[in-house]
Amino acid sequence: MKKFLQKLGSKNQSRSHDVRQSDGPSDDSPQPVQRAVPGNQQVLAAASGTLNIALQNRTSSNTVYAYITGLALNKNNAPLFIESDGRTIYYPTSPSAPGASLAANCAIRLGAPGSTTTVNIPKIAGGRIWFSVNAPLVFKINPGPAIVEPSVTNFSDPNINLSWAFCEFTYNDSQLFANISYVDFVSIPVSLTLTDTGNGTQHISGMPSNGLTTVIDDLKAQAAKDHQPWDQLVYSHNGAPLRVLSPNNLLVTNPNAFETYWTPYIQSVWSKFSTADIHINSQAAFGTLSGKISNHQLSLGAAGSFAQPSARDIFTCSTGPFATGSNAERNTVIPRLSAAFNRSTLLLSDTFPNGVDQAEYYQNPITNHYSRVVHAANLDGKGYAFPYDDVTPDGGADQSGAVMSGNPQLFTVAVGGSGAHT
Repeated sequence: MKKFLQKLGSKNQSRSHDVRQSDGPSDDSPQPVQRAVPGNQQVLAAASGTLNIALQNRTSSNTVYAYITGLALNKNNAPLFIESDGRTIYYPTSPSAPGASLAANCAIRLGAPGSTTTVNIPKIAGGRIWFSVNAPLVFKINPGPAIVEPSVTNFSDPNINLSWAFCEFTYNDSQLFANISYVDFVSIPVSLTLTDTGNGTQHISGMPSNGLTTVIDDLKAQAAKDHQPWDQLVYSHNGAPLRVLSPNNLLVTNPNAFETYWTPYIQSVWSKFSTADIHINSQAAFGTLSGKISNHQLSLGAAGSFAQPSARDIFTCSTGPFATGSNAERNTVIPRLSAAFNRSTLLLSDTFPNGVDQAEYYQNPITNHYSRVVHAANLDGKGYAFPYDDVTPDGGADQSGAVMSGNPQLFTVAVGGSGAHT
């Protein structure tokens, strides 16, 4: 589901260019959104074909902004924003040159700490709810139109030194699907609560307010232990840590990071499956695909052969042998093989993902310690920490931090981590 959401969300988006900052919302901008103080949340019923979202300020700041972006399902996937009133839809037009400013104020100002601001959305694919603390974010529009989103790897991006985070969602005729994501970075805690029309509730806890500090401390400890650049994942501004990058994003700016980190593990895996068969359960109509090492590659029948992956291939799950294509069988193997590498479970069984208990994830000294640390910092252990973190053994517990319902009534997104609970 994560890959599906990423593709939808990036269809009409592009990387940030070196553009000037647009005017942010003024403190006295009219904000006719529905707000409630703690203990007095009253939400009006949403109009047919729309959904109410309750945005809760659980930070310690009085200056928190939210932004909602996505693709309009009822308008041929046109890029959209929700304006500052929390319900008017803004469809950007295609500018004549890259880096155009928004023609509408799309910064939704949240209330004081502990308050709830209710907004309303139409059917949206590839949606994101963004939050920034103490300063508004800058979005731009490129020809297409295409939304230029904030970046954590482009140092000329006007948002690079701001504190911000997001969650992902798709709301269509079938369901609301949403998840918290650490695939790109860790920053401000975000939690999700979904209530359906039958009063059923799903909750993703996220991190407590000190979650970022916990992640930083644990990664620094891991760097001291194995002398790998886990501490380089921390991005600071003016001496204060703003976020922790995922390893795949560190590789954008430091391509040599972790260059030989996975080599001993990969060699052990190749040695094991040179004499023993490996079995990948596609968890689909293709059943189980089996094979072993042949001519220095992992041969899996109709799924083709897989060369030894690099560190970049493992962390990104999308390059080298893990690049998807036209081979449907291969495309079902890639998520499960990528997940087994990131979780370092390939030496524990010969069947994946069903042959390994979730308590055994990340136990090898060579593993994705970013993912290990991030899961440990979340109160319920959930949240996408690498692109295929939704791979789950049959009957196993979800790791990805997702909520979904075919009959959603209220979607609550809290930012800041204060009062976080399981």
